[in-house]
Amino acid sequence: MSSPTPPAAAGAAADAGCLVGRAAELALLDGFFGSVAARGRALLLTGEAGVGKSALLDVAARRASDRGLRVLRVVGSQFEVSVSFAALDQVLQPLAEEIAALPSWQARTLRAVRGVSDGQPTELLAVAGAVQVLLSQQAVRSGPVVIVIDDVAWLDRPSAIVLGTVARYTQSASVALLAASRSGDESFLGSTGIPVHEVRPLAEEAANELVAQRFPAMSARVRQRLVVEAAGNPLALLELPATLNEAQRQERGPLPAVLPLPERLKKVFSARVGALPQRTRELLLLAVLEGSGGLHVLERALGGGDVLAGLGPAEQAGVVRVDSHTGRLVFRHPLTRSAVMDLSTGAERRRGHLALAGQFPEGSERRARHLANAAVGPDDTVAALLHEVAYSTLRRGDAVGAITTLLRASDLCSTGAGRGRMLAEAACLGANITGDLRNVRALLDNARLADPVGAGSLAAATAAASRLINGEGDVDTAHKLLVGAIRNHAGAGAADDDILNEALLTLLLVCFYSGRPELWRFFESEVAEAQLRSPDQLLCVLRGAFGDPAHAGPAVLDVLDGIVADLHRETDPRRIVRAAVAAAYVDRLPGCRSALRRVVDDGRDGGAITMAIEAFFLLANDAYFSGQWGELPKLTEEGLRWCTMYNYRLTAGPGRFLRGLLAAAQGDAETARKTADRLVSWGNPRGLGLLRVYAAHIRALSALGGADFEGAYRHLRSVITPGDIPSHLPHALWLFPDFAEAAARTGRHAEAAAHVAAVRGTGIPDVSPRLAMLTDAAQAIATLDVIDHERFRQAVDTPDAERWPFDWARICLAYGERLRRAKAGAEARVHLEAALGTFRRLGAEPWSARAANELRASGIPVTATVSADGRPSPLTPQELQIAQLAATGLTNKQIAGRLFLSPRTVAAHLRNAFPKLNVTSRAGLRDALTGLTSRAPDRTG
Repeated sequence: MSSPTPPAAAGAAADAGCLVGRAAELALLDGFFGSVAARGRALLLTGEAGVGKSALLDVAARRASDRGLRVLRVVGSQFEVSVSFAALDQVLQPLAEEIAALPSWQARTLRAVRGVSDGQPTELLAVAGAVQVLLSQQAVRSGPVVIVIDDVAWLDRPSAIVLGTVARYTQSASVALLAASRSGDESFLGSTGIPVHEVRPLAEEAANELVAQRFPAMSARVRQRLVVEAAGNPLALLELPATLNEAQRQERGPLPAVLPLPERLKKVFSARVGALPQRTRELLLLAVLEGSGGLHVLERALGGGDVLAGLGPAEQAGVVRVDSHTGRLVFRHPLTRSAVMDLSTGAERRRGHLALAGQFPEGSERRARHLANAAVGPDDTVAALLHEVAYSTLRRGDAVGAITTLLRASDLCSTGAGRGRMLAEAACLGANITGDLRNVRALLDNARLADPVGAGSLAAATAAASRLINGEGDVDTAHKLLVGAIRNHAGAGAADDDILNEALLTLLLVCFYSGRPELWRFFESEVAEAQLRSPDQLLCVLRGAFGDPAHAGPAVLDVLDGIVADLHRETDPRRIVRAAVAAAYVDRLPGCRSALRRVVDDGRDGGAITMAIEAFFLLANDAYFSGQWGELPKLTEEGLRWCTMYNYRLTAGPGRFLRGLLAAAQGDAETARKTADRLVSWGNPRGLGLLRVYAAHIRALSALGGADFEGAYRHLRSVITPGDIPSHLPHALWLFPDFAEAAARTGRHAEAAAHVAAVRGTGIPDVSPRLAMLTDAAQAIATLDVIDHERFRQAVDTPDAERWPFDWARICLAYGERLRRAKAGAEARVHLEAALGTFRRLGAEPWSARAANELRASGIPVTATVSADGRPSPLTPQELQIAQLAATGLTNKQIAGRLFLSPRTVAAHLRNAFPKLNVTSRAGLRDALTGLTSRAPDRTG
């Protein structure tokens, strides 16, 4: 007679790699590990509960170790999901000695995460960066590293975000990540784009083989009955026989009635746990509540005693095992933990939490959370602890965790005032950071019911104002709410400073969208006062570089440059986005790109949604000016989709503006018109002056592309006063070149000149090279009768002007137009062809037509080179000529001397030519140019 093989034997078989019916999965894993040394990999295994994912991970870990790879195991815990960095500590503990070799600030970060230093853990993305460096260095020193994660859905959110970042960038080092999750469970890997392999139930033949192998004495008919009811689920195939007695297994007794598989499995686990001694069940309960598997914590919580001896019966029954590498307690299946909780009483769980709370220091997050779980009814002391935990969590960049903690704290408050405060602060953070705008009203209603007197608190006012402006666009009511609440605010402490900052930043947006100077005055005075209390200069920088870049911007640029330079370390999504906002109008966005992309990744992982929406539009802004026009629709589409999903109606404004601006530049007049009309029809009734300015910008650019200068002037004149650069309208910084061209081309030279003089009077040219280039060009365009060659050439030859291709090409076009009218045909052709080539690359059709028409008007046929087989070449004639000379070995300076061009113009043409010819250097030009020898008329210009 054979007794059923317990899970311990199943694990041993797994360790040996003998998994029945899993040849395809094992081959997949072998291929996965075989390529890790060359480049990192990531793979997610999914499947139903009990399908064998954990067994596959065990085999994978053993095979990886046999190959000489360093294996780090992580197991998610349902009951530790609210403990920050609980899962990540499972990765860091085996690498504790290597942490010391990191740069000091990264080492401090990881020691704080592990709780072995007095410091607070820093923001999540900084933790992710430090972990990536640690793993990369380990891979370089000791060979590839493999992280094996089971139950990813039960990882705590900070750990999930960090490990999600690792998964997203595994190819940058010899680091592999292999994880498993139940089908349908949301996990941190869902948005990373890594490959997913579904582990299917066993085929009938393999299922029969597995049962026959483990239970050889079972009759064939009983075995077939189990195979049918288990439906190929390996866990059911191995566990269900344990519910049968020996007579039943040999078909000498009746089998139990058929039950749904989940209920049956639950009964199996509950029966196994329920049969254990009382002390063993107490230890298991403590282990479930503690979550990390640390035996030393269990020992202290019990007040001493032999923990291993107490766990012995559970280990013998196959419920748990002690990992030989980490020394941690591991449950063999998540359902076992559920069974332990189901069999415990509320009183037992509370005693367990209290015992565990005593093992952590005062003020620690784990102590506070255990005390909260142990609380029966209101407990203001624990609520205050959770309030502190919430804001330390927020400062790490985990706004979702902060809100969840505030809501739990509200449940523990004994007074309405306390509950109202917690709910209002949760609403504030939800509205401004996590994209929780739809739930803000309910939270505020509950806060008002709890504390009618405190309904006007700063947090409540900020949340209400965010909802009003982002959802309804009601800037006037939002402004009144914020001004009144800020005036009445008398808070103290870190949490109050956080809320005050959110209030002031919300007020900044109210002022910005209003476009009215009177709303800015209170904000300016409050920012000045805040600067006296806080060393953080970001608010002051925002007021200058974003609020009034023309007048106050130059004074804060040095500070802003320092902030942008440090963004590679700054990982709080709030600060990254707000620094990028400050950078937008003063042309510092390129330095923010990588940090903004990290914010987008965080939003996709379910983090700071509001910040991610703004990051999408800031990246789209950068894409427009840098000529990456193919990226702009993708960025705005995702951002606008999120705006719709989370009801951010006004926040969608910048995204719609950028799409409308691109449509105008590329000649999609219908889309440009509809976008501008939509902005005006929604913004005007709400007093949103900025949206009216956005619409005027779109309409003017569309008119300029079609050479409708009178129409462009009319649109711009509706929002611009000649000679006035308003302090309350930062967007005016983007309009002055268009106004100068529209005014000059309609005979209003005095207005154009006055406006350019006002620009120079503000110091705008000193803000950035792009604005200096545009100022020179605007002054040359505004000049009456004579051509201001000096200004035009200074603008065209601005160092690295090609970083702003559309702006630069428009200047070339304007100069070429003036030169053609002055009968300087040869020089005009140089600039017109440079403009035409850039416009064509960008897909700026109306501007291409303008440049082509100017060339034709000067008697120059507009042609396109063709290859020997008659297909059009991507190169303009000027690009072809320069590329052919470069292919002979001439330098840019030598080519410029032959063609009477500047070396920078030559470099610009080559930069345009290289991607068109699919080469990256001069070395590939000769082969790429072979066959480009004939010409044919251009039928597209």
